[in-house]
Amino acid sequence: MDISTPSASMPVHYTKDGSAIFKLGFKTGLLTFATLGIYRFWQKTRIRKFIWSSTSAGGDAFEYTGTGLEKFLGFLIAIVFLAVYLGVIQMVLFYLGLSMLDQPDPFDPMSTVRFLAAFYISFFAVLPFLLYALYRARRYKMARTRWRGIRFGMDKGAWGYAFRAIGYGLLTLVTLVTLGILAPLMSFKLEKYMTDRSHYGDARFQQGGKWTGLYPALKHVLIGIGLLVLAGICGALDIPALAIIAGIVGYIWIFVGFIYYQVRSFAYLTSHKVLAGGITFDAQPRTGEVIKTYIIGGLAIGILAGIAFAILGVVVGGLTAAIGSGASIGSMIGIGLLAIAGYVVVLTLVQALGLSMITQPILAHFIETITIGNPEALNAIRQRESETGVDAEGFADALDIGGAI
Repeated sequence: MDISTPSASMPVHYTKDGSAIFKLGFKTGLLTFATLGIYRFWQKTRIRKFIWSSTSAGGDAFEYTGTGLEKFLGFLIAIVFLAVYLGVIQMVLFYLGLSMLDQPDPFDPMSTVRFLAAFYISFFAVLPFLLYALYRARRYKMARTRWRGIRFGMDKGAWGYAFRAIGYGLLTLVTLVTLGILAPLMSFKLEKYMTDRSHYGDARFQQGGKWTGLYPALKHVLIGIGLLVLAGICGALDIPALAIIAGIVGYIWIFVGFIYYQVRSFAYLTSHKVLAGGITFDAQPRTGEVIKTYIIGGLAIGILAGIAFAILGVVVGGLTAAIGSGASIGSMIGIGLLAIAGYVVVLTLVQALGLSMITQPILAHFIETITIGNPEALNAIRQRESETGVDAEGFADALDIGGAI
């Protein structure tokens, strides 16, 4: 669509179709179980294509051009590399007398120390690849997204992101004694690192704002932490009733506070992004809407899952009682297989319900609060050369962080 007339802003729309995404999630979920998880690469690709095509701005829908095959091949390459890498790490640990396979002896404190040492060494050996995978997964999605026929993209920089994330993470961990007061610094700097390396066609994004601008989004987390501190003080002063109340309220407040932080930090960071120096963005998602979706969707899914499991239990129990104690081995195996199949179907049902009743409504809410400022400037953007060396999220899937859409 050609944007030839100036306008103050361009809203972004999402065409929400709960039944369609439920059917897609249920069908692809069954195929994933039937193929022992192999189809999940194609499942994720089909769901992304659905969500991208449901999102539009200025009358033009977004396109996702990734394929399940390239994701599967990327996963295989990553698995081979990680298997060799982790094998070498475990050989070194074994040489040093450390192993996670040896269960700690409760009567031998040193065995616990050795077990924990092996665990943390293995974890920190994989951590850089975990963070590397996060950047590469975002780069892959950007490279496989088009709007108005023009590709998005992202520069190389995964290792730079990984080492920065480790540094900011350690800094945040150290400042936990001051209630994690530097957590916004980590959020802002890592998002800025990725945004400043992203582009749409030949136009580059820039992340504006200041990291201190995220502090208002953190206020409810800090209140929750304060209530937990109060609960600890009340416990030490032997005021159990107040300690219990402050502790319960504090945990709930922190949970809500984390959601509030995610919503408001997204709004702040999006509203301070600029494309090509003149195209701006604004986002105003509402925390209450997100929490309401989680609560209503979670309750509805819980009730429906409970009914489905109850029906399955009645059917399996009725068949077992009908054939009696003298049933043949073949009959018992048949009932067992039926129970397993029913369990898989219910789990797939729950997954599809979550996609249609929680994931899509929250995505739709975030997307529909976004507006693009100075949209006529988009006409000046031209296509950029295709990306090279963009893997298909192999490490993200291999390290089990590739489940997100």
